[in-house]
Amino acid sequence: MVNHIPYIADKISEEIISVRPVSGGDISSAYRVVTVKREYFLKVNNASFALKMFHAEQKGLQTIEETKTIAVPHVHLVDTMEGRSFLLMDFVESKRPDTSDYQRLGSQLARLHQCSQAGFGFSSDNFIGSLPQHNNLHPDWPEFYWSERILPQLQMALKGGLIQPQIIPNENKAISLFREISGDVKPSLLHGDLWGGNYLIAADGTPYLIDPAVYWGHSMIDIAMSRLFGGFGNTFYDAYHEIIPKSSHYDTQIELYQLYYLIVHLNLFGRGYYSSVASILKRYF
Repeated sequence: MVNHIPYIADKISEEIISVRPVSGGDISSAYRVVTVKREYFLKVNNASFALKMFHAEQKGLQTIEETKTIAVPHVHLVDTMEGRSFLLMDFVESKRPDTSDYQRLGSQLARLHQCSQAGFGFSSDNFIGSLPQHNNLHPDWPEFYWSERILPQLQMALKGGLIQPQIIPNENKAISLFREISGDVKPSLLHGDLWGGNYLIAADGTPYLIDPAVYWGHSMIDIAMSRLFGGFGNTFYDAYHEIIPKSSHYDTQIELYQLYYLIVHLNLFGRGYYSSVASILKRYF
C-alpha cells in the first residue's frame, strides 16, 4: 500500500497526511485517507477482476448520484498499480440511525425507485458481491428476473455441486409465476444489494447508499433484500410505502425476490444456505 500513496496524491493533486485501515471492506481492504483538504475512503483489491469491479461500482454510484434522489459517496478515482486496483471516494462520517433517519432513508429510496426508463437491466454488467451479475436488457421483467438473475445463479450452484439438477424449476413455470406475482411492473432504478451494511447515516442525518449492484428492475427487489437479514425497522417501511404502496402479492414477492440473494449466498459461502434455497424452490415450484 505504501507505494500507492504518492501515486494517489499525484492523481488527486492533494498532499496525503495519513492513511489508516478501517472496517467496511468486506471484499476489499479499506482505508481512511486524510489529505490537507478532506477525507477519503479507499478500497484496495488485488483480485484479477478488481479493476472491473471497481469501475462497475463507480458507474453504479454515479448513476444513483445523477438522480439527485438519495446521496452516495462521490467517486474521485479508480485505477490500478502494481497489480492492485483501488477506488477512492468520499469518506462519510456515520452515526447510529434514529427513527427520523430511517424515515428519510425510506422516503428517499422510494424516490430513487420512481426513476424509470424503458427496459429492465443496465447498460453494462456488474457484480453482486464478488460474483458476476449480468444485465442484458429485456422488455419484460419476469423474463429478465429468470434469465439474468435466477437461472445463472442456479447454473453456478449446479456446476459447483451445491444443488442437484432436479431442484431447478421449469423455465416456463418460473416465468409464469414471476409474471403472476409482479403484475404490471415498470423499471425502477435499484440499489441492487440493499442489506444493512450497504447504507450509512451521516453525522448530519443524511442517508447514503454504498456498494451498489445497480440495474433497472422491480422496486420490490430492494425491499426484499432489506428484509432478508432482519429488516430496517417499521419506520423505514412505513415511509417507503407511503410513496410506493404494497401490492397484493407483497409477501410472495419478498420470498421470491429473496431467492436470488439466497442462491448468491449459497454460491459465495457454501451449503449453509442450501436449506433456505431448497425450501423456497420446493414451496413455489
